[in-house]
Amino acid sequence: MSEFRVNSITNQDGSAGPQVCGVSTFSGKSGVQIPSGSSDFRRQDGGGRGRGIFGSGNTPSDTRNIDVIEIATTGNGVDFGDDSVDGRGEGNASFASSTRGIFAGGYSTGDGGVSNIAYLTIASSGGVNDFGDLTSARRGNAGGSNNIRGLSFGGNPAASVGNSIEFVTIATTGDATDFGDLPEKIYVTGSGISNSTRAIQHGGYNPSPGSSTKKINTVTISTLGDATEFGELITARNSHAGCSNSTRGLLFCGQTPSSNLNSIEFITIATEGNAQDFGDASAQKDYLGALASSIRGVCGGGQTPTKLNVIEFVNIATTGNTADFGDLTNTRRFCQGLSDVHGGLAQ
Repeated sequence: MSEFRVNSITNQDGSAGPQVCGVSTFSGKSGVQIPSGSSDFRRQDGGGRGRGIFGSGNTPSDTRNIDVIEIATTGNGVDFGDDSVDGRGEGNASFASSTRGIFAGGYSTGDGGVSNIAYLTIASSGGVNDFGDLTSARRGNAGGSNNIRGLSFGGNPAASVGNSIEFVTIATTGDATDFGDLPEKIYVTGSGISNSTRAIQHGGYNPSPGSSTKKINTVTISTLGDATEFGELITARNSHAGCSNSTRGLLFCGQTPSSNLNSIEFITIATEGNAQDFGDASAQKDYLGALASSIRGVCGGGQTPTKLNVIEFVNIATTGNTADFGDLTNTRRFCQGLSDVHGGLAQ
């Protein structure tokens, strides 16, 4: 009798696993691994989680375009649908659960500061739906989350730069609620770094004394309260991007603000301390977006000041320079990133 070995079974075109219906039996000397965990962690097309989303921005004119990528592969972004706000420029908070992605705040050329919070279903396409509103219109805020709560840090409301932290429960809809405060007033700041317990806010511009900051701050997502100091960046920066798996957080590029940066720094989320050098991106740029899986950190878009469509990636567990991933569907800045496999979620 011949020995028959199968390492994996896929559907006909190899893009996803098979759908098994009814009663199935198996016999053999090894075993078969059955999917486990919540069905929320499985895409509707039968594939595994691992989608990244880059939001709208401007080209420099406002665009509502949203792109989707498959993080484990390389290739160009694909049209996901449209945002409900023109541009959502000057930075906004973005975060996600394993099923939903959220954009909060931003700036529209026609309407000014934006209080709108919009959500999308990551496994599908078709654009966004209304979620609620921040407590006030703002731009230059940043977001982080676990699978339950999403946070918005800082930002520039119409009257003045703020230090507020707000939160929403991602699975519901409704307006944001006060969480606490940052140690300083800050905007064009970065986040995108979290594990299931804590979220990290980093860098940004403080209008008094009128400079970028090196400060890294942290909160415990499940509680309420003010942020506490985590450490410092190597280089003070604003208008940058961050992402993480559950262990490491990455900070990409930004401005000082006198010049743009191409440097990438990293922190270990569970251990408070200062950032360390990781490597370099392909260009000195700011106003970019970033997202991550458990393996890869990906950044896209931005400006040098030429508006960019470049997507590039690194392996989070190592250090080194970025490698080419592909291109966005159009050149744009302020395209904030999110994914359904970032560090705040069960992998």
